[in-house]
Amino acid sequence: MTKAPVLTPQADDFPRWYQDLITKAELADNGPVRGTMVIRPYGYGLWERMQGEMDARIKETGTQNAYFPLLIPQSYLTREADHVEGFAPELAVVTHGGGKELEEPAVVRPTSEMIINDYFSKWVQSYRDLPLLINQWANVVRWELRPRLFLRTTEFLWQEGHTAHATYEEARDFAAHIHRKVYEDFMVNVLAMDVVPGRKTVKERFAGAVNTLTLEGMMGDGKALQMATSHELGQNFAKAFNTQYLSKDGKQELVWQTSWGSTTRMIGALVMMHGDDNGLRVPPRLAQIQAVVLAIKGDEAVLAKVRELGDRLKAAGIRVHVDDRTDTPFGRRAVDWELKGVPVRIEIGPRDLENGTAMLARRIPGGKEPVSLDALVSLLPQVLEEDQALLLKQSRERRESCTTEVSTIDEAVEVAGAGGWARIPWAVLGEEGEAKLADHAVTVRCLVTEDGSVPDADDAPGNVAVVARAY
Repeated sequence: MTKAPVLTPQADDFPRWYQDLITKAELADNGPVRGTMVIRPYGYGLWERMQGEMDARIKETGTQNAYFPLLIPQSYLTREADHVEGFAPELAVVTHGGGKELEEPAVVRPTSEMIINDYFSKWVQSYRDLPLLINQWANVVRWELRPRLFLRTTEFLWQEGHTAHATYEEARDFAAHIHRKVYEDFMVNVLAMDVVPGRKTVKERFAGAVNTLTLEGMMGDGKALQMATSHELGQNFAKAFNTQYLSKDGKQELVWQTSWGSTTRMIGALVMMHGDDNGLRVPPRLAQIQAVVLAIKGDEAVLAKVRELGDRLKAAGIRVHVDDRTDTPFGRRAVDWELKGVPVRIEIGPRDLENGTAMLARRIPGGKEPVSLDALVSLLPQVLEEDQALLLKQSRERRESCTTEVSTIDEAVEVAGAGGWARIPWAVLGEEGEAKLADHAVTVRCLVTEDGSVPDADDAPGNVAVVARAY
């Protein structure tokens, strides 16, 4: 009899494959309240690595971390009309506390523009207080009607940055800097994800913003996923909260602001962009375990060598785990590590020890080969970098091969319906065409220039719309 696959094959049912992998790689479980999730240790380890890499990049901009309350007075949300309208359908509202009805209902934060701006208006008095650069690592709640683990959950983890500046130009440039030097740099160089940086259309941009910059990734089934966004808020929130500063000229001026965020959705992207029918494939620069050293049998000499090699690899700066659970069958352990996407497995048994070798299994390109035990420590960094580069290359090749230049709305719908992306001149599509795409569950993911850079304006000559079906 043919052995049943561990995971539903992607080609048979991509959503089922995704759910199988989330479960069997022990990334997350559904929470007790519909739409919530429990992030398991291996999944949370991925998030911790993402946090660390992004937090370092965020702090390089001069931004500092802070924390603001989870509960926000409901009245705060009425101060910026577009913002409250955009979030109204997703709000969770607390009406009772301590056994009594609250005098004013509190909203569980869907985002923190409102409460942070209330404090910005207190903290900013003079041009000397600017720029004010704050980031928060937190959870948010947006009531989700069609939940899917990591991609759309009622509660999720994220970072949200909020800044105030003296001029429009400073705010614009800071939002762009976060977009490219924090988010894009992290996604390309750590997550090994080929992403398209662009500008959201008026219809798609953040509620209350004057411009939204986005990074869009193509998943394994050809659908798009919004990876992170950076917003120019103009003076909309400054007007709502009267956030002013005394300029060098002695005049009261409103500040210019930005906000920007990325979420645990990136774990879902990691699964869907790099995963295959055997499980996850984790980029080596991200992996909390870059190499696992497995003892095939409980031979004392084998166990000693496995532990000694683990110590040598750790001393060389490689994030390593020693698997000496020889009471669990080797085959089951190997499949488990393959599911979890650990970049490299080093397998050692009695025969390997006799030959002075180990079996090196590379998760990303696949395949195994015997390698001298003495050469492993010096060889592994090169192997990990090669595999990091290969993931990025495969991601880019998929996007390029599945993106089609089109000249009509019908062609764009056809391409997106077949699981690809289409590029169509914005002058041809426009807002009317964008509405027609929506009738076919297709959206404009972003606007780019003809050469793929980020446009300076929504209606700049030569703008191209990247359209696709999306998660």
